[in-house]
Amino acid sequence: MEKLPRLILSAIFLIAFSCKEDNNAKVAAPTDNKVVEKKISTKKLKEELTSKGFEIFDYIDQETKDTVLMQQYFIAFLKRGPNRSQNKQETDSLQNLHLAHLGRMYEHGFADISGPFGDDGDIRGITIYNVPTQKMADSLANMDPMVKAGRLEIEIHPWWAAKGFPLR
Repeated sequence: MEKLPRLILSAIFLIAFSCKEDNNAKVAAPTDNKVVEKKISTKKLKEELTSKGFEIFDYIDQETKDTVLMQQYFIAFLKRGPNRSQNKQETDSLQNLHLAHLGRMYEHGFADISGPFGDDGDIRGITIYNVPTQKMADSLANMDPMVKAGRLEIEIHPWWAAKGFPLR
């Protein structure tokens, strides 16, 4: 029963730190001592992303006639690893280091969202990496102390999503 409150706190922490606005889609423009958000053009955003090595494509939404920009992200499945023999103190320490790692990934803009699954299956959680290559996502995911300790394993897949669309 002690696992459940810790799991809930972990989920709240990860959700709180993982739902961010896409800063690549807007810039602040000062006018009359106020900050007004100004949307970057799709053309400019495409240029910025491709110059950084991101895979993108766009299409026209037939209903709105807007250009929808799709970007390749990388979704990392954090799976139950082979080494789960740590005692409670080691597990708690690894969990704190794991959460700190995920927080850093978010703060540095490498990951857009992370969170655990609510069941006790082999897939323990996910992280969506906002980086140009799968090699970079794999490298960042494997820096996780839980992965280094063998408590979790990583499986990464390319994943496409519309740029700037929020979760709801």
